[in-house]
Amino acid sequence: MATTSDSSVSFDQTDTRHDEMHSTIEDWIDELVDHVDDAQTSEEFQEWLDVQSRFHDYSHRNTLLINLQCPEATKVAGYNTWRNEFDRHVQEGEQAIWIWAPIITKQCPECENSPSYHEQSNCEYDETSPDEWSKGLVGFKPTAVFDVSQTEGESFPELETKATGDADDLVPALKDAAADIGVTVRFVDADEWEHGDAKGVCKYRSKRDLQPVVEAKARANQADLAVTLIHEYAHAFLHGDVTDGTERSKREVEAEAVAYIVGRYFELDTSGSAFYLAAWQDDDADVIQDRLGRIGSTAEELIETVDG
Repeated sequence: MATTSDSSVSFDQTDTRHDEMHSTIEDWIDELVDHVDDAQTSEEFQEWLDVQSRFHDYSHRNTLLINLQCPEATKVAGYNTWRNEFDRHVQEGEQAIWIWAPIITKQCPECENSPSYHEQSNCEYDETSPDEWSKGLVGFKPTAVFDVSQTEGESFPELETKATGDADDLVPALKDAAADIGVTVRFVDADEWEHGDAKGVCKYRSKRDLQPVVEAKARANQADLAVTLIHEYAHAFLHGDVTDGTERSKREVEAEAVAYIVGRYFELDTSGSAFYLAAWQDDDADVIQDRLGRIGSTAEELIETVDG
């Protein structure tokens, strides 16, 4: 018997289990989507979005550079950006994360060089003076950024997303199911945690050993720990080959939605996850349908494995 916070469903009948699980999960996805408008209109959510919008998207090259230098990074910005826009300061002794920053300056309409390089080139364009040229991308330069974990100062607005409920039996069940799911699980004490504000991570031992390793920060709230494990298990199912930074951030939504659904199946309150769906606002209908399909099938597989 599977019991949710506001209804009960039975998946005991073998001949109807698949269809009933599928339709029930679809109903829960619909309810999750319905929560988004309410979440987006809240003052708390708008304040949170304002902060998030001031962090720029990075190219796949820069995402790779950040990941290679600081795998636990969550939010990065330049030294002055942290100081001037967020009232935070890079702590003394922190090592910079180097990325490529675009060079935007006036550009010759003919050779597309900056004025200084144009003078050194063989380009003979002289119809307009450099003062009248339009600005454009002329190259890239190494630029230092720092992760939020390397700074101190004003705190960020946060949304309450911790799950609640009785999960004393669920955490051991999730740990026991790890081998069937194909992951290795480690619980790490808070004083040994090396991944900043993240509650959990899904990573790989090496490029050759592609079995996912899920690490979760140990905590007293077992419901929240269970949802973290489900979230990282979902990453193991869905996202091992995703390297594009923008897509990775959007697939965080998929993993969180899986955690919402599976957590709800096991009678946990995971309603705080709803706001994440705002990250999909630029996707077209077909892309969102693909995402919802992955969420539903992954949630169903995790439920069957853990409850098995």
